Amino acid sequence: MVEVPGALGTKVSLFLRLGQVVFSSASLLFMSVGVQFYSYTSFCFLVTIMGLVIPWSTTLTMLDMYSLFIRCPVRVPGIMVIVVVGDWVLSILSLAAACASASVVDLLAHFDRSYCPLRLCGRYQISASMAFVSWFLTAISCLFNLWFVASSS
Repeated sequence: MVEVPGALGTKVSLFLRLGQVVFSSASLLFMSVGVQFYSYTSFCFLVTIMGLVIPWSTTLTMLDMYSLFIRCPVRVPGIMVIVVVGDWVLSILSLAAACASASVVDLLAHFDRSYCPLRLCGRYQISASMAFVSWFLTAISCLFNLWFVASSS
């Protein structure tokens, strides 16, 4: 079996998953705590997607920790395909949500300050940035696991 450095059950995968959890949680917190995000559909979309990424990444983080603890990676082909498809879908949705939120923030910031005060726009921008980082980490995880599935077939 080919050893892929970022495949499920490795230290690299654990750090990628922890990063996904941290950045998606930060994005969710910056968007939803004390801010009226529900006025814009793209912000609601971002909150929904980050709400899906957090449990997915947390579950896979626990699986990575378990695999590292028992020193036997859980790499059943059917499970790996589910992980790849889940990462792929969440990666695309995260990118879409981050792009939509970033474009709305840019539009609000340049349109008129009455729609988006400086404090709120800053929080929205930080949230979109954190969502982009979370997307990037999810895409990397997806590519590593896809590489493993393709090389083990």
